[in-house]
Amino acid sequence: MQNNNQMPARFASATGLCILIILLTISVCVQAQLRLPKLISDGMVLQRDATLKVWGWAKAGEKITIRFNRKTYKTITAADGKWLLTLPPMPAGGPYSMDILGNSQLTIKDILIGDVWFCSGQSNMVHQMNIHDVTYAKEIAEANYPQIRQFWVPTLTNLQGPQSDLPNGQWKAAVGDDVRPFSAVAYFFAKKLHSTYKVPIGIINASVGGTPIEAWTSEEGLAEFSTLKATVEKNKDTTYINNLTRPDLTRRAPATATRPVPPIDLGLSGATKWYDVSYVPKGWHPINVPGYWEDQGVKDLNGVVWYRKEIDIPASMVGKPARVFLGRIVDADELYINGKSVGKTTYMYPQRRYNVAADLLKAGKNVFVVRVTNNAGKGGFVPDKPYCVFAGADTVDLKGTWQYKVGTAYRPFAGGGNPSGGSPAGGINAQNQPTALYNAMVAPEINYAIKGFCWYQGESNAGKPQEYEGLQVALIHDWRNQWKQGPLPFLYVQLPGFMDYNYQPMESNWARLREAQLKALSVPNSAMVVAIDLGEWNDIHPDNKKGVGDRLALAAMKIAYKENLISSGPLYESASVDGNKLVVSFTNTGGGLITNDGEELSEFSIAGPDKKFVWGKAKIDGNKLIVWSDEVPNPQYVRYAWADNPVNPNLYNKEGLPASPFRTDQ
Repeated sequence: MQNNNQMPARFASATGLCILIILLTISVCVQAQLRLPKLISDGMVLQRDATLKVWGWAKAGEKITIRFNRKTYKTITAADGKWLLTLPPMPAGGPYSMDILGNSQLTIKDILIGDVWFCSGQSNMVHQMNIHDVTYAKEIAEANYPQIRQFWVPTLTNLQGPQSDLPNGQWKAAVGDDVRPFSAVAYFFAKKLHSTYKVPIGIINASVGGTPIEAWTSEEGLAEFSTLKATVEKNKDTTYINNLTRPDLTRRAPATATRPVPPIDLGLSGATKWYDVSYVPKGWHPINVPGYWEDQGVKDLNGVVWYRKEIDIPASMVGKPARVFLGRIVDADELYINGKSVGKTTYMYPQRRYNVAADLLKAGKNVFVVRVTNNAGKGGFVPDKPYCVFAGADTVDLKGTWQYKVGTAYRPFAGGGNPSGGSPAGGINAQNQPTALYNAMVAPEINYAIKGFCWYQGESNAGKPQEYEGLQVALIHDWRNQWKQGPLPFLYVQLPGFMDYNYQPMESNWARLREAQLKALSVPNSAMVVAIDLGEWNDIHPDNKKGVGDRLALAAMKIAYKENLISSGPLYESASVDGNKLVVSFTNTGGGLITNDGEELSEFSIAGPDKKFVWGKAKIDGNKLIVWSDEVPNPQYVRYAWADNPVNPNLYNKEGLPASPFRTDQ
């Protein structure tokens, strides 16, 4: 007798086929539903006085209607389901709603019309208000600008080709805590323009830390760079990429390669961990905080070093939420207080600001322990940063003598691989590959009308400054070609001062990259912000983001809004020999040349035909400079602020804007 619980095979097969057909039908229907790109969403800012494009996807042959600002626009989708409608220019205003109708209907609310700026680059454009919440605490607390809005493009890469949309993203207004994720540079830029022109300002922020300029350029934009073009083609081969990231037998390390034994951190391996309150320290040595351990008698150590100190906390700080500032640490760290982990950071650049629960600190002695991991170069606590713990109105200084002990020292590995004993390095960092960020983070926005571009990048290309001028010019032309709005204003930031001060004339890749940025001003309708005075010697991410944003806004007012004003400091124009002196001329002298500190001009070096530079003297003569040195009777060349981080570049115009570094020996 047949088991009624068993289904005949033919019936089961037919049922399965029906289910499959139903699922496929549902899938097709879902894919064919009316859909918009993520940029076209509630709260968006549209570009005023410009032809607007609204686009999306639906079923092939579907009728699409847009109702916006009392007008109606219609089209029919193409065979691939794509549609695009063009709307005429409109003045600033809003808020509006937009209805988009096909076989279904979508409504977009709270639309403003104003000016939209595409802001891009690497970490100094990424850095959010939240990261600088101590410097800009008042700005964050008082943020109430519903007409300043940001669309944050998620970090994405694609090596295959340009993408048509983003997986997620939304518009946010600069109101309350929603201002915290805003790029600090872009926020101050937008705030200045909004307060000046009283129109909505939209920011599309597509930026990723540590990325090179070629990653932001399209394949067409890199057509003249044969090596990069070849890399783009090679990266399209998914088999090649997969083999890089998934090693096979052909890529295994040879049997003769000696792999390091994974290092043991003594501070974590014993029965009592070194951060535990019951741990009794033995064999620890004194060391100063802040400071690098290589500068304090610990030679060439990459590994893990533990720091320990008993900190006296007054009773007035107990029972309150506290914060600990640990400046910056190279490379990674974890902070423990009284045996409990308070916070950790995995790489060197962020400022260490950790929150401490109200019940953790106690009156009297508290044990602070910091586990520091360093992989290369000098390790430890970066000088000239804040090191303290505070609660309420009280602050306790954390600088001074601590105790240290090495948890593990990494051994060099000739066969390659990371110092912690992992497998040999393989694969590529996709975000550093040419076109990868353009394809995924720029291409989806090129239909969206904008006012112009803001660009803050260059640190990742400083190792090859000779290539940068061509790459930046290519990027400018490429983005203008992609947006098809003519020669859109392109505003960019010249690298600020960074790294150690040098007190003798010398060569500098950072200076050469600034020179490449300066030369890109040859592209019409571009403007450069000089930021040589806005850096910090010990931080590649300086705190003064407002100064950069304000200067970008000043450049926009000149280039994009056609204001009659001085938007730049003095720029080198020419130099001529006059006996034993050089006469240097500038553009953008404004109301006249000055020193910003009232002292003699500094940071000028001079050389004869041998190009051996020595420090020179300089004086202002009208809108020109006279430069000389008693050591150089036959001067031929002059340099200004030619260093990674010049000590005192004090040449300005009376409008308070600094001169760009330059050299005449090329």
